[in-house]
Amino acid sequence: MTRAWRCSRIASRHGTRWFASSARRREIRSIAELPSRIYPGFRETSNHDLLALQWPAPPRNILFVRKNDDAPVQDALNEYTRHVKSTYPDTNLIFEPDVAKQIHDAFDFPIYTVTEDETHVPYHEKVDLTTTLGGDGTILHAASLFATATSVPPVLSFSMGTLGFLGEWKFPDYKRAFRDVYVSGHPPSTPTDGGSGPTTTTTWPTSPSLRGKSMGPTRAARILMRNRLRIGIFSPTGARLPHEPPFAHPSQTQTQPPTPDNPHNEDIFALNEVLLHRGANPHLAHLTILIGNPPHHQRVLTTAIADGFLISTPTGSTAYSLSSGGSIVHPLVSSLLLTPICPRSLSFRPLVLPSNTPVTLRIEAANRGKEIEVSVDGVRRKQGLRAGMEVRVVGEEVRTPGTRDWRGGVPSIVRSGGVMAEGEDHWVGGLNGLLKFNYPFGEEG
Repeated sequence: MTRAWRCSRIASRHGTRWFASSARRREIRSIAELPSRIYPGFRETSNHDLLALQWPAPPRNILFVRKNDDAPVQDALNEYTRHVKSTYPDTNLIFEPDVAKQIHDAFDFPIYTVTEDETHVPYHEKVDLTTTLGGDGTILHAASLFATATSVPPVLSFSMGTLGFLGEWKFPDYKRAFRDVYVSGHPPSTPTDGGSGPTTTTTWPTSPSLRGKSMGPTRAARILMRNRLRIGIFSPTGARLPHEPPFAHPSQTQTQPPTPDNPHNEDIFALNEVLLHRGANPHLAHLTILIGNPPHHQRVLTTAIADGFLISTPTGSTAYSLSSGGSIVHPLVSSLLLTPICPRSLSFRPLVLPSNTPVTLRIEAANRGKEIEVSVDGVRRKQGLRAGMEVRVVGEEVRTPGTRDWRGGVPSIVRSGGVMAEGEDHWVGGLNGLLKFNYPFGEEG
């Protein structure tokens, strides 16, 4: 039996009225009904550092993530989703639960979300493509929906927020942007396999809006693979501690409480940074920083006495780390950043290490505060860390060892074209246009 919420009731001044809607109207359905995710390929190219996106079949399950409490963004979302569904009728539109409840009545087709009345199906098993409307915080939130997944679907971002350093596209370009991603790396009329689900024969679309506009196998949407951090939290005895559900957001990948069969003991991933901070405690934090694999191959780097400490990705180097005096690192540099926050010693400078370097932050017994706060991508963990507890961090492996296959990271779809090298244009433009890099004093923008 199809699981759907018949949400066709509205409140009026005289009571409640029911729509005489068809079975396919005004429904919120479970993503459990959707076909399995299609996994794209990422091909290296010879003339620049970005990857080429190649779909084995057209993406079907599209997750839309929006900035909250913003009327222009909501209007744009309505326009965008109607265009996608009308131009690509085989697509299935997915929203977060709260958003789905708010907007489902505006559409004459069913939409999908994570429901609470069944065995949980995580986003990463169903979503082929994620698209965001908002600022950098919206992109971080979208990435957090896959915080326990080793494979993240491509992310197409439209800059409609405050800063927009990570957002690549302007919303007026949404039709071209989505079309280029949808047909990336494949001619529109080629029969293909249906992807990771049951084997099916899929024909690429022949809509008038797409005819003659295929990018073909030699032209494809460009991908910047953003590295993440892999984070584990451990007790003083070395036992791995479960992450808290939901670790970041109500629509997080894990929404069910821990059980013996699912203790939530896996690592989590962060796109920007992990932060340890003294919080409201008046005393400085005492953290020992160790380099290497525990327990036998670790070396003590130093003991930090500071307000806090950051471990960041290159993507996060332009966020909190930058405000704390850290270096700006290009996202293609495989590295992680260690940045102290207001250290007591003036000689404690930020460090940049290879991304495969294991780093451990241990709470010292000399720490006078009861707990040290832990935040991942700006979202604070409910339970702080006490003396002897550790946070272990290492850069995520984005390549399968011994192969040329890409398996990790966050595939970010960037704008292509232009005079400059495609791997540099968006990043240099962000530094100069948004962060005002080396901007002279006394000059207006």
